[in-house]
Amino acid sequence: MPRTISTGDGRDALAAVATGSAARAELATAVRYLLQLLVEKAPGNSVEVRVPPFGAVQVVEGPRHTRGTPPNVIETDAATWIALATGRTTWADAVTAGTVHASGVRANLDGLLPLRP
Repeated sequence: MPRTISTGDGRDALAAVATGSAARAELATAVRYLLQLLVEKAPGNSVEVRVPPFGAVQVVEGPRHTRGTPPNVIETDAATWIALATGRTTWADAVTAGTVHASGVRANLDGLLPLRP
């Protein structure tokens, strides 16, 4: 089981990212904290959300994926993920800008974002 990031540590990391003073470890913590919140909000195994190199989670109820490349994949960079999860950008804007790559009929987080860190 992955280590749980406390609310305090997650918010501290997000604050460091917001000020532009985040070290790589703080950026990683912020990304993982927001992925953790997404898992709590939308548990399941039908969509894989990847934020390389910091983390990947499976979320959203539906058919479980067990082998090979999942049929529903969302991939983005750390800055875009943080902007999406905190409401600084919208799902539609990120997809249009090409900073989110989503494949599969269930690969859409529009109704789940922003999160409330």
